[in-house]
Amino acid sequence: MSVRTDTYDLGPLRLRAGEGRSLDLEVPLQDFELGAERYTVAPSPVPVHIDVSRMNHGGTALRLRLTAELHGPCMRCLQPASPRFEVDAREVDQPGEGPELDSPYMHGEVLDVAGWTRDSLALTLPASVLCKPDCAGLCPECGIDLNTAEAGHAHEKAPDPRWAALREITFE
Repeated sequence: MSVRTDTYDLGPLRLRAGEGRSLDLEVPLQDFELGAERYTVAPSPVPVHIDVSRMNHGGTALRLRLTAELHGPCMRCLQPASPRFEVDAREVDQPGEGPELDSPYMHGEVLDVAGWTRDSLALTLPASVLCKPDCAGLCPECGIDLNTAEAGHAHEKAPDPRWAALREITFE
């Protein structure tokens, strides 16, 4: 059974050095705003699997895994897009051992599950959310969806503006 939460207190697990536990949680995530468009995360809340283990010299090693979809417009053709993303992220929190070993998601024994989940998903997202990897986008001339346009869709090239003065010449 999954627990719905934004944070999780690891203290009650009472892990000793070398011990570990697996947690199945559900995390509510806010929508993403990319390129002035809103993208919702599904499913909502997102099921996450977290492996927690206590390290031998103190500190905690964490692993987060999840699968989620983003729903919103394709950034090329504006049709609905629902790409699926797999996330596998790791964190180490070993207080007092330097900033590179201080996890920003651990506050004492409390893990910021929602923050870690959102940041990990955001880092997995591509530069452009597409309806399919080979989306052709919209025609820059007429705006038709090139994914559904006839093969060989093309427009007559506009005349080179540098030759505009020649069009004004009239022969009598």
